[in-house]
Amino acid sequence: MTLNKRKSLKGYNQTIKKNSINEKISKDLYKDLFIEALEGIVFWSGNGKIVKVNEAACRIFECSKDELVTKNLKEFVYSKSSKFLKIVNQLFEMGSIRDELDFLMPNGQIKSLEFTAKLNSVDGYHMTIFRNVTDRHQMEKELRESELKFRKVFEEALEGMILWNEKYEVVDINQVGMSMLHLPGGKSLIGQSIVQIIEDFNVNKEELYHHFKNVRNNGHATGVLQINLSSDRKINIEFSAKHNVFSKLSLISFKDITEKLEMEEKLKKSDTLSVVGELAAGIAHEIRNPMTALKGFIQLLEDSIQENHSMYFNIISSELERIDSIINEFLILAKPQAVKFIRKDITEIMKETVDFLNAQAMLHNVQIQTFFDKELPFIFCEPNQMKKVFINLIKNAIEVMPKGGMITVIMESTTDQTLHISIRDEGAGISKDKIKKLGQPFFTTKEKGTGLGLMVTYKIIEEHKGSIIVESEMGVGSIFHIYLPF
Repeated sequence: MTLNKRKSLKGYNQTIKKNSINEKISKDLYKDLFIEALEGIVFWSGNGKIVKVNEAACRIFECSKDELVTKNLKEFVYSKSSKFLKIVNQLFEMGSIRDELDFLMPNGQIKSLEFTAKLNSVDGYHMTIFRNVTDRHQMEKELRESELKFRKVFEEALEGMILWNEKYEVVDINQVGMSMLHLPGGKSLIGQSIVQIIEDFNVNKEELYHHFKNVRNNGHATGVLQINLSSDRKINIEFSAKHNVFSKLSLISFKDITEKLEMEEKLKKSDTLSVVGELAAGIAHEIRNPMTALKGFIQLLEDSIQENHSMYFNIISSELERIDSIINEFLILAKPQAVKFIRKDITEIMKETVDFLNAQAMLHNVQIQTFFDKELPFIFCEPNQMKKVFINLIKNAIEVMPKGGMITVIMESTTDQTLHISIRDEGAGISKDKIKKLGQPFFTTKEKGTGLGLMVTYKIIEEHKGSIIVESEMGVGSIFHIYLPF
């Protein structure tokens, strides 16, 4: 064999071997890309007639291969709408397209299919690759509906709600929350630290961090926080916080329970007053009778008292008067008083009270200064009861300044149809925990007090539809604010 023939034969064998390899590669690619593909692949002719399909296409179109190759792709299109016609036009203009359409299966099922189509793909046939996105669309629809429901609940809830992310940044806050916390409107809080926002309300930081730690470690936290609003008003907030409610977002819902706590406190106080009232009625009845006899005999003995014993007689008389005063206070608590409210000048009542107590004040080196607005409105009240309130408060102010001082009485009208009366002393002050107990049965800050005076005072003001607020600073003094409607 000549050299040229050997070279030629060798080249021919290499060509055959190369073609064999290419054929094998083509078969493997055909198997991988067409037969075993997860997407449905359909080859079709120019008029839409299906000529070849893979197994995935059969599963998508709910047909066997033999059935599919007898059909036209147009038969499966659910609606020959303007969108469908637009897709067809673009395909034949551009040669390829990617879009979505609804297709009707032989079993009546409607599927949303995402597809990519290319003209003249193989041997003059056109190819379309289909992917079933029905489940994805259903999930997206359910997610949108779920988000809409959550948004509706979030915006229309009666409680305040705040969403925050893993960085403790505010993602959203509903309108109720902004109103309750007196926060600025709009979305100015979005992106701010929820911890910092709550800290700005002067809450107990240690307590706050403890609650956030519980949310992070235990997945939830509940409790009550007292916050200070920008209007200098304190409110009690009951909250419930949950970690990672959805999409790595945490939620806190909260409501103002200040009125609820105040009502509970009033009910508790009312129950206590009821018990004290029953007790007072019995005590007053049992003590008043012997007291009357004692006072009568003391008056009979007055003329026969020797000079050196007069001091003892005066002490006995003053203590009997004190017991009588306590009995009267018991009787006020024991039963509703038949009082007659009349329109009265409150300035006149206060002036009479100050004049009455001036002598006692001077004995204790205490001065009383008064500041009254001109032409204060008259109020409906029971004059004697109001005088008793003023006597109790001013006497208390005198007694808390054993070394002397100044009592300041101010009376003014406010813009909300309310009369404001303040009585300020320069005593030692009252601690915050004791302020909460003022007016409770038998609670007193004085060494020899019974607590009945303030209890009666609170009861009288309450019956006049008013309120008492106590402001105090240790080492500086206290102010009793009385608010009465007119």
